[in-house]
Amino acid sequence: MPPTASQALVHQTERWFVRRGTPTMIEGYGFVSHVLPRMVPSLAFVALASLAWLVPVENSGSARWILLGAVVAVTVAARVTIRLLVPRLRFSRATTAVTLAGYAAMPIAVPLIQLAVDGTVTPPGGGVVGLLGFVIFFAAAFAATLLATTYGVVTLVRRALRRFLADMRNSTQLLGRALPTLLFLTLFLFFTGELWQAMNRLSWLRIGLVVGLFAAITVLAAAARLREEIGRVEQDLSPDRLTSACRRTPLADAPIEDLTRDGPLRAVPLNGRQVRNLLLMLATRQLVQAAVVGLALFAFFLVLGLLVVTPDTAEQWIGSAPVHTVLVPEVPVAMLRTATLFAGFGSMYFAVTSMSDTDHRKRFFAPIIDRIERTLAVRAVYLAVRATTTHGKPEPQ
Repeated sequence: MPPTASQALVHQTERWFVRRGTPTMIEGYGFVSHVLPRMVPSLAFVALASLAWLVPVENSGSARWILLGAVVAVTVAARVTIRLLVPRLRFSRATTAVTLAGYAAMPIAVPLIQLAVDGTVTPPGGGVVGLLGFVIFFAAAFAATLLATTYGVVTLVRRALRRFLADMRNSTQLLGRALPTLLFLTLFLFFTGELWQAMNRLSWLRIGLVVGLFAAITVLAAAARLREEIGRVEQDLSPDRLTSACRRTPLADAPIEDLTRDGPLRAVPLNGRQVRNLLLMLATRQLVQAAVVGLALFAFFLVLGLLVVTPDTAEQWIGSAPVHTVLVPEVPVAMLRTATLFAGFGSMYFAVTSMSDTDHRKRFFAPIIDRIERTLAVRAVYLAVRATTTHGKPEPQ
């Protein structure tokens, strides 16, 4: 294959990795070469939106929103443009320095501009306190943008939400297999007075922390399973496996037979960032799929509680008059918290079971692993094609 054709395939495949939410699979992936160019639209939005919102303009009530809408439109246009150019777009050292310095100056520039316009500073406390607040806000925005861009979080969430909608459409099969076992484990606990007493006293913050703990256990289980799957895929890089994985990708016409003439491709170990990216891909999908089951469990226990647990029964279980919600006065808070607790536990149990139980794994976990396996196989071909550019020398970064 001519070097120019190999380079074209390399660039197209790198864009394919970005679109799938696995940009770390790009060889030579770094902050200056790949991450910062894709961060620019988000950083520009934070800076320009701060100016548009905090710096007063005439008829500020409506003009601010119009200006903010213009900022959003410009940011979207910049993001689309950069998405088409990345990964070919590269920042020089001077461009990198100017970009970072310009963003770092915004916490000082925004209050100074506002001070020059109307003599006031919006942040509470003003002075040093206001400036510190600006610094913390812009630093947090930079850190969040850095993490989201490095690991393709926005793309992964968007793809997971699309799968969430598909799961909702196909929820009959999903819930038909998941709910019976989960209800068998939790149904009788729902009618436990001690549990209702605890839920009546527990705050929503603590309930949220418990649900977060369930989510963390799901992620840890996914991490352990992922390492096993990576090792298995790296042992199966046969030509047939690679050809099947590269279908409907930029590498569909890659000369795999030539690349594997001396035997199967050698597996290139993943670095820590790439493993974390794949873990995020797996965990996002698992958590979204578990959320479907959790919502169904929450709705079931809420309906069951309304049908079975009368106000007198609830008061007897709790030992005092139950606290009611503001939005739905007919529903005791203890019932909502108990349903939330069981929904979180059921979601975790389903997610972990789908990784280990043979039947559940085949139906619910295997499709997720197939996508990860495909990504790893395409990466192996991508690295082999990339090695052929410039007559066998890696393409310079």
